[in-house]
Amino acid sequence: MPLRLVKRLVRDWFLVGMVAAVVLAALFPDFGRTGGTLHADVVANVGIFLVFLLYGLGLPLANLKAGAMKWRLHLVVQAFTFGVFPLLWLLLNLVAGRWLPPDLMLGFLYLCAVPSTISSSVAMTGLARGNVAAAIFNASLSSLLGVVLTPLLVSLLATTTGQSLSLGDAILKLAGLLLLPLVIGQLLRPVLGGWFARYRRYTNMFDRVFILVLVYASFCDSVKSGLFTNHGGGVIAVTLGGAALFLALVLTLSTTVTRWLGFEKEDEIAAVFCGSKKTLASGVPMARLIFGAHPALGLIVLPLMFYHQLQLLVCSVLAERYASREIRSTT
Repeated sequence: MPLRLVKRLVRDWFLVGMVAAVVLAALFPDFGRTGGTLHADVVANVGIFLVFLLYGLGLPLANLKAGAMKWRLHLVVQAFTFGVFPLLWLLLNLVAGRWLPPDLMLGFLYLCAVPSTISSSVAMTGLARGNVAAAIFNASLSSLLGVVLTPLLVSLLATTTGQSLSLGDAILKLAGLLLLPLVIGQLLRPVLGGWFARYRRYTNMFDRVFILVLVYASFCDSVKSGLFTNHGGGVIAVTLGGAALFLALVLTLSTTVTRWLGFEKEDEIAAVFCGSKKTLASGVPMARLIFGAHPALGLIVLPLMFYHQLQLLVCSVLAERYASREIRSTT
């Protein structure tokens, strides 16, 4: 029996690593927080750069062009990110808004308005054997659209004050961390493409390890921000439940819609992962610009913090299931 358990743990090392990352973050938050010993902000940027460099090496240009041409897929992803999410918030506000703290409801609104995340969306899509080219295109497009649509949605649906976001800075950041390594990878592909193909097993493992680092660093920031000390247990429980409800609804709806539209499995995977993700890395800085010195800023970003952790945990399991089904179907 112990031997079988060990074998299962080895086989499911990624899921075990997710749990371990959360536990380590709770025990040693100073090491992995932003500005801490690990310098997680720098590690994340370097990791994102390397991930897209590897995708550039392994992705034929024809596939990237094909990904950009999937207009139905792009429409579904952006509609979920900036349309379905706000509609779900309106429904939540109608049903339970009168009983929840106003600042917490504002936090759920902000969660529904932020764009999709880039690195984990693409990494999860690759892990699940989905359409990586389309995921790269959609995640990038979502981040660019979010610079304008996020504050617009918040201003339309709630009374807020803050500064306008810099589109130029967002484009420069995306160009440096996404487009530049992708282009470099494409340029190096004629020279290193064969090497990449031989060692693809190990480069794929890098994606998983990088996701574990993101989980650990994100939880470290959450713990250091006073997640368990500044808010009552009831507020934390309601926030966690609300974030889980949003994630479950969007995952269910996106899967149903893509299958109803007859998407191929690779496109379904890209749509589900890109359309259900929300970015914490860009979301927190954007919140500081939109809400300024709002006294309840910590509570406003709390739903996004919970959602970010849940999406990594749940979508990692979902990605493994997609991948295992694909392996079984080809054997």
